Amino acid sequence: MEFIEAGGLRIAYERAGQGPPLVLVHGAAEDGRVWQVQLAGLADELTVVAWDEPGAGRSSDLPDGFGLAGYADALAALLETLELGPAHVAGVSWGGTVALELYRRHPELVATLIMIDAYAGWKGSLPAEEVRARVAGAREMLAAPRAEFDPTFPGLFAGDPPAELAPLLADVAADVRPATLAQQLGIMAEADLTDLLPRIAVPTLLVWGRLDVRSPLTVARQFEDAIGDTTLVVIEGAGHLSHLERPDQVNDAVREFCRAHPPEAKR
Repeated sequence: MEFIEAGGLRIAYERAGQGPPLVLVHGAAEDGRVWQVQLAGLADELTVVAWDEPGAGRSSDLPDGFGLAGYADALAALLETLELGPAHVAGVSWGGTVALELYRRHPELVATLIMIDAYAGWKGSLPAEEVRARVAGAREMLAAPRAEFDPTFPGLFAGDPPAELAPLLADVAADVRPATLAQQLGIMAEADLTDLLPRIAVPTLLVWGRLDVRSPLTVARQFEDAIGDTTLVVIEGAGHLSHLERPDQVNDAVREFCRAHPPEAKR
């Protein structure tokens, strides 16, 4: 684990491998540990970097008033400090929204986008009644006593979580900071980045679990219709966290895409 200092924040990250840069952006109620299989599986030909976003894992707590732009700027600071840009930038779920905002604010740092079961914000990708239901569920979860706090969202996997993931998922959940999650979910509920999608001018890979109920395939089709240069890979038998549930298939899709679109071509 390594760290940078940026904008008064201490940002933790893990780096593995050599080659074109691939930056991994985790979802809400997670940290960079959810990318362990990608770090191990793709480091043979890529420089793979997985951060702990501000407020998660081993990074600093969120400052007051920290918004989506703050996450994007912090991610940009990581790329700039490590001299990674332009990079392949992959985000899962909420991390995809952060990656989109990074592209809006710092397009020169992004060679390609990889959206894994992602959103253009909840407001941008989901029906209004679904957003209201998620906000209500989040409020109930966050109001629970700390001893009963469970940051695990329903529908993350197509079935039961793979047994081998149980220790990792328990460790990550135990480290979730309720204040961070409350702030994230508030941002996500109001975020609508659909205006950005038609202006994306870099190759974009869409990786979606066939059985994702949190960001269903209709959201992938929204991205596919709006973005000019997209490749959609549907992962059979996977739900919302396809990179954990079917890591080999996701790694294969990411590897093939990164080979086809080397960042050097964007310099």
